[in-house]
Formats: sequence, structure tokens, C-alpha cells
Amino acid sequence: MDYRVISIGTLSRNELWEEAAAVRTAHATTTLIRAGKQVILVDPALPAPALGARLFERAGLKPEQITDVFLTNFRPAHRWGLPLFESAKWWISEAEREAVGRALIDQFQHEQDEEAKELMRRDIETLKRCQNAPDKLAPQVDLFPLPGFTPGTCGLLLPMPTCTVLVAGDAVATGEHMEMGRVLRGAYDAQQAQESLREAVEIADVIIPGHDNVRINLSRRGF
Repeated sequence: MDYRVISIGTLSRNELWEEAAAVRTAHATTTLIRAGKQVILVDPALPAPALGARLFERAGLKPEQITDVFLTNFRPAHRWGLPLFESAKWWISEAEREAVGRALIDQFQHEQDEEAKELMRRDIETLKRCQNAPDKLAPQVDLFPLPGFTPGTCGLLLPMPTCTVLVAGDAVATGEHMEMGRVLRGAYDAQQAQESLREAVEIADVIIPGHDNVRINLSRRGF
């Protein structure tokens, strides 16, 4: 089993950089995991043409070679490139799927604007295509619930021979958020998000944040 970052994500506004408004288009970090016969892509965040090119550049793979796609949450910044992987299985945590589904249906029923309703219809169809992820997505690839930023935010835990790797999603937004013990603004439940951040830092030697490059967890490595 191995992993690599395909694309490094970014935040639209990073409050730790004293940015008061959105200054860029947000997209999540995309990670590739190979486990046995499965080729898993986590958070296909770039638009499809850019992601297809990046996948080939970073791993020599074509979209049809991806067997599974996992979303750490259902926010748009984590799934812009999802339509590129029609031949793959799409997975999301059961808690996230149920919470998002309830919210979408409620919004759809009360929305009056037809253009907004059409966007919601597309999101509902996308969510229907996503399956509830099993506790073990592949050999040595375990679901690791990290709720708080969204109701069902969920990472993937990779127990490697020499370290434990956590693909953390927005539970750990960036390396700076990790180092400062800060959760991402706009969390669904800030207290729960703080607890998930603490749990991520306690368990993982290496963390792949939701919107940053791979970070060594110095508090776990004895530095």
C-alpha cells in the first residue's frame, strides 16, 4: 500500500493569513491511495480537465484506472472533478450522506428560484450515486470519523509499517491550523470539530490536511 498527493489544495480565504474575504477559488487536497487491487482517489477537487492532467503527471494514471473515489465531505470544493470518474465506485461516510441528504431535500422543498432548484437537483443526483463507505475501504485503509466541520466529515487512516498516516479532510484544514490548534471557520459544530482536530493530532504521525500539503506531526515524532 502506498499514497501520494495528486494536487495540493487551498482555501478561498485563510483567516490565519489575515484574509478578510475570498481571494481565490477553494479546492481540497487530492490524494491517491493504492491498496491491493484498489486505486482510490480522495477528494477529486480540481475541475475535470485539470485533474485528469494532474493525475497523469503525478501517477501516470488515466481516470478509468481509478477504482474508488472517497469524499471526506460533500462540500463542492472536495468534488469538482467527480464526473471524471464515472467507472469508479463513489464513497462517502454514512453520517455525511444522511445529513447532507436531509438538508438538500429540505432546501429543495422550500426553494422558489428555479435555477437554484436545478443546482440542488444535480447535487441530489450526485449524492444518490455516492454509497455509504464501509469501515474498511480497502486493506490497510480504514475510515476514521472526524465530525464537526460537517456532520459526517470522515478521514482515512493508513497504518504503514513505520508510521500512521491520516488523510484528514477538513478536520485539519492546513499545517498552520494543525500547529495552532485551530479549526476551519464555518464549522457545523465548532466544539466537535476541535475534538476531532485533537484526535487527529493524537493518532497520526503524518497528516494530509484538507487544503495543504503533507505534514509531519512533530508532536508524535518526538521532535
